[in-house]
Amino acid sequence: MIYQRSSALFVEAKKYIPGGVNSPVRAFKSVGGDPVFVERAKGAYLYDADGNKLIDFISSWGPLILGHAYEPVINAVIDKARLGTSFGMPTEIETELAQLAVSMVPNIDKIRFVNSGTEACMSAIRLARGFTGKEKIIKFAGCYHGHSDAFLIQAGSGAVTFGSPNSPGVTKGTAKDTLLAQYNNLESVSTLIAANKGEIAAVIIEPVAGNMGCIVPSDTFMDGLRKICTEENILLVFDEVMTGFRVGRGGAQEALGIDADIVTFGKVIGGGLPVGAFASRDEIMAHLAPEGPVYQAGTLSGNPLAMSAGLAMLTELNNRPEIFESLNKKTTYLNNGLASVLTEQGIPHQINRFGSMISVHFTENPVVDFSSSAKGNNEFFRRYFHGMLEEGIYLPPSAFESYFLNDAISYKDLDHTIEGLKKVAPRLV
Repeated sequence: MIYQRSSALFVEAKKYIPGGVNSPVRAFKSVGGDPVFVERAKGAYLYDADGNKLIDFISSWGPLILGHAYEPVINAVIDKARLGTSFGMPTEIETELAQLAVSMVPNIDKIRFVNSGTEACMSAIRLARGFTGKEKIIKFAGCYHGHSDAFLIQAGSGAVTFGSPNSPGVTKGTAKDTLLAQYNNLESVSTLIAANKGEIAAVIIEPVAGNMGCIVPSDTFMDGLRKICTEENILLVFDEVMTGFRVGRGGAQEALGIDADIVTFGKVIGGGLPVGAFASRDEIMAHLAPEGPVYQAGTLSGNPLAMSAGLAMLTELNNRPEIFESLNKKTTYLNNGLASVLTEQGIPHQINRFGSMISVHFTENPVVDFSSSAKGNNEFFRRYFHGMLEEGIYLPPSAFESYFLNDAISYKDLDHTIEGLKKVAPRLV
């Protein structure tokens, strides 16, 4: 495939935008080469600036669960835009989306809309600290909760890709209140709690991690974590920015059978527009301004365009729960096909999957946490990424990212992807 125009656009972008991109992983630093510039997308396909058609396995990093330019969502945004884009005042549609979200997700009474997953997680931790009167938090190595200072401690994804998991600009004072545990390791959590008795406000976790590849919790890990938090009066915060409304109608809480104290959302809840949210039971949400003393605000929070996209998306998912089973079957089919090819070629690999999230790791050992994810063969991944791109398949340009399938992907597309790997695999070793 030819990418001359994309390369030229990247050269021009670097003159005016740091690194030529507005989010680091887009720069292709970990896989090499120049990024692909997109002009449009429809259904399962991206159409780039050079006229190439690509099967999309990132779905804008998760939100486009029903495919690109999904008509009910697009029409809802167009209709709402004709009435005005933003008012900085309450609108009825905010309540409509809130009511629908609360009805779909277990264990929440109220929800506050913000503009991104970063903002949602930042606000959730502030609320947890305000509610408990404690300052420290526990996060897990490799879990990414946005680029707020408190979370950029071994944060996975872009931070790992660029070799700087502790970002300059994060103060030592901020970092000291973030305690680092190991995913799928309850002992590491217990050790931190014992050393900081009575000081920990919250444990925040991606219930299914997506920023060190897709990492699935063990059978006992989440149950144990819930038990520890309850016993120690620590709030359990589920970062469902990726999993919310994707791994099931009620998100990871429903899929795993675990009740979190605070839940954050993003991605799907915005239908492709910038939206985040955090939610909890009445007792906790009553601490949030203007009812309570914990302050959080935003001019564009709950803006009508984003709310209309989110409402259209969640309405579709609520009315058609079979979508989740369809996505699960397609992802399982892809999993089995990729595994068969890699096994036949004798290429060491691990494939992790949960619902419609999946990732390929070039390593012999199970990938269960940040440390085991980091042991994957990055050179294999680089060849794999570029080889698949030449076959018209767009994968995450980082070994530390999950794929996100959308339901517009057909079995024909999946077969093309598997056949593409058959051509690429011999070149990996």
